Amino acid sequence: AVSSVAFDHEGSRIAAVSYWRSIHILHAETGKAALPPIDGHERVRSVAFSPDGARLASGSEEGTICFWSVQDVGSPTNGHNDKIYSVAFSPDGTRIVCGSQDRTTLIWTLNTKTVRPADEPLRGHASGVSSVAWPPRGKRIVSGWADKTIRIWNARSRRMPLKPLQGHSLAVTSVAFSPDGKHIVSGSYDGTIRVWDTKTR
Repeated sequence: AVSSVAFDHEGSRIAAVSYWRSIHILHAETGKAALPPIDGHERVRSVAFSPDGARLASGSEEGTICFWSVQDVGSPTNGHNDKIYSVAFSPDGTRIVCGSQDRTTLIWTLNTKTVRPADEPLRGHASGVSSVAWPPRGKRIVSGWADKTIRIWNARSRRMPLKPLQGHSLAVTSVAFSPDGKHIVSGSYDGTIRVWDTKTR
């Protein structure tokens, strides 16, 4: 089964995740393998390219996140206590955010030598976090999941500047910012897609 897919910044490569283990890097035009399969850790649920396309991040049901260059696989890094459902790079590629079944959202700081949590996890959901996203300017983070709410966080102060967005009748499964960062789109198990204005909410 394929659990996650992602384009690189040029749209020339696709990362496709096999739920049980492997991550495949494919040429977008031909569908052929661009690199040998990557076996970083097991039960991978989410994958994302860095903005420059040079690195990948993946989160697994083991609660580990793995970072590597597209060619050099790294070792899994522990941070969550349960399944990781979603990973996303910041626009500048220096941080990554993960959403987990353990009801936290964790921001990681990346550099050439270490990968470390930026601070304490963001807490606020009554249940697991299945989707996270950064806006183009990287000042806020959006998260959502089974408590049917969407929460917007200030990436620096780590506080929620707005009240939780409510409207879905079942779990929120996916969230994303518009290119200008002014709107959030969300999908839910209730079968609806909603668009939110971040300035008026």
